[in-house]
Amino acid sequence: MNFDPTPYWRSTVGFDHLFDLLANQALPQAQENYPPYNIVRIDEDNYRISIAVAGFTPEEIAITAEQNQLTVEGQKRAQPGGQYLYQGISARAFRRQFNLADYVKVKSASFEHGLLEIDLVREVPEAMKPRRIEIGTRAGDSKVLENTATHSGDGRVEQLKRA
Repeated sequence: MNFDPTPYWRSTVGFDHLFDLLANQALPQAQENYPPYNIVRIDEDNYRISIAVAGFTPEEIAITAEQNQLTVEGQKRAQPGGQYLYQGISARAFRRQFNLADYVKVKSASFEHGLLEIDLVREVPEAMKPRRIEIGTRAGDSKVLENTATHSGDGRVEQLKRA
């Protein structure tokens, strides 16, 4: 299936990155399964990526966050001495990329027992959060609309009632 975003570019502004992602997903890509990883949603605004990097040290791993992309790279240093008769523990270089949603930032990273854990947090700016809006009337009274819905994380629009 080919996706042609050309008609949408004429009527949208600032969505170039989204269209690039959609176009790139349509291209056939070889699936790379190394190293294995998990993505866990801890709560509404916190996430954790766990990557199994047994055999690597923290000095051999680089984590880079730029714009909406997180890149984790590992390069194993050559071990002096000895000749392997059998090498079953993978020590190959890797590069794993994760696309991050808007306002998702890297909070911290830790390395323990062969697992690299990267904590992410979504920090929505105050200007983007729901707010109370006053409605004026001709008589000079103003009614305040109050948010009565809790954010469910599924993109529903907030509910308002007159206070």
